[in-house]
Amino acid sequence: MTRKEFSQLFDGFDKMHILVIGDVMIDSYLWGDVNRISPEAPVPIIATTGRENRLGGAANVALNIQSLGATPILCSVVGNDDAGSIFKTLLDKRNLPADGIISSSQRKTTVKTRIISQNQHLLRVDEEEDDPMTEKLELKLQKHIANLLDNYKIDAIIFEDYDKGTLTPSSISSTIELANQKGIPTLVDPKKRNYLAYREVTFFKPNLKEFFEGCKLDIDPDNQAEMLNAAKTFLNQQDLGNLMVTMARRGVMIINNQSRHFIPAEIRSIADVSGAGDTVISVSALCLASGLDAKFVASIANMAGGLVCEHPGVVPIDKQELLEECLIKLS
Repeated sequence: MTRKEFSQLFDGFDKMHILVIGDVMIDSYLWGDVNRISPEAPVPIIATTGRENRLGGAANVALNIQSLGATPILCSVVGNDDAGSIFKTLLDKRNLPADGIISSSQRKTTVKTRIISQNQHLLRVDEEEDDPMTEKLELKLQKHIANLLDNYKIDAIIFEDYDKGTLTPSSISSTIELANQKGIPTLVDPKKRNYLAYREVTFFKPNLKEFFEGCKLDIDPDNQAEMLNAAKTFLNQQDLGNLMVTMARRGVMIINNQSRHFIPAEIRSIADVSGAGDTVISVSALCLASGLDAKFVASIANMAGGLVCEHPGVVPIDKQELLEECLIKLS
């Protein structure tokens, strides 16, 4: 691609609407100082100095979509609780629409609290309910998704699955069917429970661990022939358009019925890998909706994942930074 084509590609993101369906949560950070050990048990006592709540899970994918200039439509279920109210306030602060959010007294809003002192992560406390939704709530979500597809011109759909129960085989299959009828590309960031439920999606993106566990593989990840054979088998079994496996230091493998590519990892000064997968699926969705071929989608997404790893904490991709990187390395 030429420099002009890259600039046009990134400008085109601004006109897109991406539906993000999946498990949302609050990432809460509790900071403090540890100066003594508790007399009640051999554990540190933390004197708190601050707390911050951030959007997490599928909502972080929405932030990445927004950062790239597109409009994310976030669709999920939160609890009718204090954390659910905080979540909606966080959406409002980031100018993210809440049209797709359902509140229910039958669910609990997921909150992950990380306790940090002197830049050391001491403990994480998870408040969550990860059972699958009731059939009644499941049907309500399916109807809500159908309404969103009718009311918005959606350019791509991302399933962001964290195994917290929002996504069920029934809602997954009904959404994929609707999307395929409307010609909307579907992308998946999967987890173990629903791994085999995403048949006939356009783009399936597990990481290496998820790929091995979900496909029950015991092969050498450095053996490209074995990896390609396993990928091809799964691609055909699931009737997938594209299968992209992110493999950390080994880079990215992407395969479809026409091509197969290994994109090497880039040399980076890694500060934090948190949230890199959210960035990769977000960039992939916009590039796929723009009509790029598999190799370019994987190359740009791989580059974006590496860029966010250079920043500490979970941060959305910087659009201009990614464009400049593409202009240097891919044009």
